[in-house]
Amino acid sequence: MSAMHLGPPPAPNQLWVEPQHPGNQNGGTAGCGTEPWADQRARGQQSQSSGAWPEVRPKEPCSQTENGVLLPSLQSALPFLDLHGTPRLEFHQSVFDELRDKLLERVSAIASEGKAEERYKKLEDLLEKSFSLVKMPSLQPVVMCVMKHLPKVPEKKLKLVMADKELYRACAVEVKRQIWQDNQALFGDEVSPLLKQYIVEKESALFSTELSVLHNFFSPSPKTRRQGEVVQRLTRMVGRNVKLYDMVLQFLRTLFLRTRNVHYCTLRAELLMSLHDLDVGDICSVDPCHKFTWCLDACIRERFVDSKRARELQGFLDGVKKGHEQVLGDLSMILCDPFAINTLSLSTVKHLQELVGQEVLPRDSPDLLLLLRLLALGQGAWDMIDSQVFKEPKMEVELVTRFLPMLMSFVVDDHTFNVDQKLPAEEKAPVTYPNTLPESFTKFLQEQRMACEVGLYYVLHITKQRNKNALLRLLPGLVGTFGDLAFGDIFLHLLTGSLALLADEFALEDFCSSLFDGFLLTASPRKESVQRHVLRLLLHLHHRVAPSKLEALQKALEPTGQSGEAVKELYSQLGEKLEQLDHRKPSPAQAPETPALELPLPTVPAPAVL
Repeated sequence: MSAMHLGPPPAPNQLWVEPQHPGNQNGGTAGCGTEPWADQRARGQQSQSSGAWPEVRPKEPCSQTENGVLLPSLQSALPFLDLHGTPRLEFHQSVFDELRDKLLERVSAIASEGKAEERYKKLEDLLEKSFSLVKMPSLQPVVMCVMKHLPKVPEKKLKLVMADKELYRACAVEVKRQIWQDNQALFGDEVSPLLKQYIVEKESALFSTELSVLHNFFSPSPKTRRQGEVVQRLTRMVGRNVKLYDMVLQFLRTLFLRTRNVHYCTLRAELLMSLHDLDVGDICSVDPCHKFTWCLDACIRERFVDSKRARELQGFLDGVKKGHEQVLGDLSMILCDPFAINTLSLSTVKHLQELVGQEVLPRDSPDLLLLLRLLALGQGAWDMIDSQVFKEPKMEVELVTRFLPMLMSFVVDDHTFNVDQKLPAEEKAPVTYPNTLPESFTKFLQEQRMACEVGLYYVLHITKQRNKNALLRLLPGLVGTFGDLAFGDIFLHLLTGSLALLADEFALEDFCSSLFDGFLLTASPRKESVQRHVLRLLLHLHHRVAPSKLEALQKALEPTGQSGEAVKELYSQLGEKLEQLDHRKPSPAQAPETPALELPLPTVPAPAVL
């Protein structure tokens, strides 16, 4: 039998992409003509009728032939897609996505292989060839990936990206950094919402409805705070770019001067330490405050400044060189951070107690004097940056020679009274707790910020110790303080948390009158924040307060038309709590009558006759 001659094989560019069934109207699976087996069947029928093979003409190229995947080994598999009803569009899209992913991997590989000059030259060539496709959504990720790995994108292309909002939003932060460093206004627009969010978060924490001496504003560790969204996003935006870091610091200084909000000082320290955690030496090595902030961060973590770290901090201050005094401005801003002030103040109060036991005067303690020096620098931050006079503030002599010894005398009064109360009844002298407050103490709190800060932290200390007598003695001196510090959000946040330890005392009329009428309510009409803190306190302790006093407080704290939504919401919550409290109490009509006690009279023996 002679071999059958089927004609010449089709040319490589004449491969069929896939077979198609007649009558298939699916655009995704449409073929170029009839099926190959139909052609062969027709040719067989022709040969039977005429006895000769017809001339085989090459198929006319069609769209699928020209644009399909011209892979010979693929042709036998394509009919299976038809059997499953998979459109060619879906198949081609999956192939395209796979190729794009491979291309992205290759671009990333090029960016990490070989010498820097060679790889950057390859990336620049790739960018030049592909940038015209940057607005094509399917290929845009490839172009953006190339730009992301270039340390310096051509200026012309950066301007084109910056001019198109969609492209700007789509580009990686590495590319945006190159745009931001020459466009401070645009960078400010990106940073501003983050700074606002940060302040809102800090203020929300201060007005938290949870009252606890253990879980308060200062409870999170420094490292935990640095994991917050705002700090992490700012760290990502800055990267290793010193210019952007300087811009952020300038924004923080400006906002601190404009608002006096000390939370910007916290963010300044947190950003630096976040970069420190990532070992960003490009920035940490050029920030003169880095080592100082690192040491202070360790103190904040321990909530105490020990002698060793105190010496280190002193060394940084003494090491400021002549001609570089402006560094004091940044150091003072870092020390103005409420977390730093809290640590320094707690350490000062603890040190004073130790001096009482050692019978040493404050002026003879170098460690105490250093703590006061750091406190003074932190509290003078705003004045220093505002005036641009970079000198350490002078410490008031009377603070050390008169005010601190007075605080130590209060500590002695407490110890004396406590020891006397523990004596046996026959040895106990009729001693009453001193309830008078020296006029000089009140004057110090009014006129000296340093004295006021230390005095307020001493009040917090005695409140944590549940020392009701000492608290009632000092409360009158807090009505008028330097800059209304006693009515600041941070102090009231801490005070209300500590007052939760004295919950049983709220049932006493005298205690409530001294705390509310004599102190808190004196400022609530003019400071809405004070009203919010009082409402926070009552939400937590309303069931402990004497009913008559609670009713009077509810009337005094009623919001006015000018009150903010936060006050109205808290007052509404308090009203609901009081209603629930009333429902739990039995009404007089329902209260069962107490049965009269009918006890048998005891028999008394008759007295003996004398």
